[in-house]
This record gives sequence, structure tokens and C-alpha cells, in this order.
Amino acid sequence: MAFREKIEETARNKQTNIVLALDLPFEKPQNRQALLERAEKILETVHPYICAVKINYHLILPLGLFDGLQRLLQKAHEKGLVAIVDSKINDIGDTNRVIAEYYFTAGFDALIANPFVGWEEGIKPVFETAKKMQKGVLLLTYMSHKGASEGYGQMVIDTETGWSKPQYYLFALKALKWGADGVIVGATYPEKIREINEVLDGRIPIYSPGIGPQGGIIEAALRAGTRFLIVGRAITMADNPAESAEKIRNLAWQCLTTRY
Repeated sequence: MAFREKIEETARNKQTNIVLALDLPFEKPQNRQALLERAEKILETVHPYICAVKINYHLILPLGLFDGLQRLLQKAHEKGLVAIVDSKINDIGDTNRVIAEYYFTAGFDALIANPFVGWEEGIKPVFETAKKMQKGVLLLTYMSHKGASEGYGQMVIDTETGWSKPQYYLFALKALKWGADGVIVGATYPEKIREINEVLDGRIPIYSPGIGPQGGIIEAALRAGTRFLIVGRAITMADNPAESAEKIRNLAWQCLTTRY
């Protein structure tokens, strides 16, 4: 089953559009076992309320792609979850292809890539690898932090059309042209979500990080057009992660299902 079908089916069956960002604080290398156990515990307690887990370098670096991380990926799949690697691939094509092959071989169902590097000898090999292995590619279109406007929000000239448009607008067009499985747009910028959603015209789902500590609001993001919410610290750093995940899931699913 292709990635987009898999995550939509999981979301529908579990009635949740929450992607857990399992990004934990730094631990000294000698504490890597404790870090792994903490991540496993969180995943074990919150899995009923999420449809996917997103793993960043917070766990990839200390645990190892084919070492401790395999336990997490196995647990995620056993719980019926989709696994996304927050790799933000951003290199030349040959390197990007190898990166994608390693992540997909390790068991990830999709990865996140940065469209700044362009198509030819850039992102194209990632899409080719994903298609061959029936995996997904999500493109960064507008990030959730305050400095996002310095790159993703700058005005640029599109060499193909001659248009002067914001960078994120052109990235949304490229996501359509390249056949991306999703785009990342920060929940902290609902006006950008709305604008990008109009460009995508419902053909590509929007994934939005930044809920909670970064200031993103669930209702605002979903009403603007977000399909999946990526939630990290509001769950992982909560006194009771399962309780927090359940509350977020309930609010988000109610808002999503009443949006239409």
C-alpha cells in the first residue's frame, strides 16, 4: 500500500489526525538506553491517539538507524502506526538517493525533504527511490519557527513563469508538479496554511507542526486547511502524555470532522 493510502486509512480507522513528534531532549551518550526506554514508554502510552510517529535527529543520532531505533520502528508498526523520518533531505542528488535508501530500508514509511535544492540532481532521486519502494515524500513548504520568513517567505522570481511570488507559494506549486505526498506548513502561520491550501486545491494534504509551545492553535490550523497535526512537546513533555494526547486528538478530530 502506498504511503498516502496507508496514513489516510490509519487516520480513518483510529479516528485521529495526530502525528507524534517523538523529539526528546539531549541525553549524554551513556544514557542512550534510558532515552530509548523513555521513547518506547511514550509511544506505548499514546499510540491509541495518534496515526503516525515522526522521528527526528533527537533519536536517530543517539540510538542509531540500524540499532536502537529499530526497536522504536518495530513498536510503531506493531501498533499500526506510520513512521515518518524528519530528515529534511537537502543535498545533491546522489547523496539524497543514498539517504533515502537508508531511511526506507530501515523501515520508515516516508521522509521529509527540502525543495530548496531543486529537482534535477537534487530532489528527483528521492522521489524515484520513494516510488520504487512504495514510500512517501513530504516537502517543507513553510516551517513553524519565527525565522521561517527569511527563507521560505522571501519574494523570488520563478524562472519558468517569470512570476514574482513568495518562496512558499512556488514550493506549493512544485509539490503539485513533483507529486509530493504531503507538504509541511507551520501551524503557527494559519494564513500561510490557507494560502498554500488554495494552491494545492485539496490535492495534497498539509502537515502542520508547531502546536502548543510554539504557539500554534489546533482549531486555527485545521480551519485554514491542515489535514494532519504534528505534535511534539505538548505530548512528550506533559506530566501525563497519554492524557494530553487524548485531549489533543479529541479536539482535533472534532474540529476536522466538522470542518466539512
